[in-house]
Amino acid sequence: MGILEDKARARLFYKYLSTVYDEINPFVWNAAMRTEALSLFDIDEDDRVLDVGCGTGFATEGLLEHTERVHGLDQSAHQLERAYEKFGRDGPVAFYRGDAERLPFADDTFDAVWSSGSIEYWPDPVATLWEFRRVTEPGGNVLVVGPDAPKSSVFGRLADAIMLFYDEEEADRMFAAADLDVVEHRIQQAKPNSPRAITTLARVPE
Repeated sequence: MGILEDKARARLFYKYLSTVYDEINPFVWNAAMRTEALSLFDIDEDDRVLDVGCGTGFATEGLLEHTERVHGLDQSAHQLERAYEKFGRDGPVAFYRGDAERLPFADDTFDAVWSSGSIEYWPDPVATLWEFRRVTEPGGNVLVVGPDAPKSSVFGRLADAIMLFYDEEEADRMFAAADLDVVEHRIQQAKPNSPRAITTLARVPE
């Protein structure tokens, strides 16, 4: 387990990162990548969508272009404060502070679940994906964006010492273990030589 797959360390990390997150984020996850992932996500204007690990609300902004029924959850109070600055406390998004492994929602609450830039911090990704499956209606989409594993074994070992990095084969295993049907994997990149993201679209069985 990487050092940032510990929840307390991750919260401390984001306490400081939150102050510059929106300036740093575009180097690894930018608006063009978000738009591409949203086209893959394919949600309707009436869909109720949960954004897990919403952070400062970068993905949330994109989701609002497709539906007004967006809910955001994050474990970091500091990240959520930045989100409140953007959207307000009584704005268009309902925000919750909570744990992705124990979502505070009833079964089948959402039409779809989105998570970008969060899986790498989950101590137990399969348990969290099971939670996504639980709160998503049958036939609903689940989209997860995470860091693609480096091709170099040396960089791979270094990356894994920090947080979770994974490839398509590992994604298939995790999603299957959570009884989610993988529809497509897509590798995304902000620019050549920048870190790659692996975007996985899956579906809850009917």
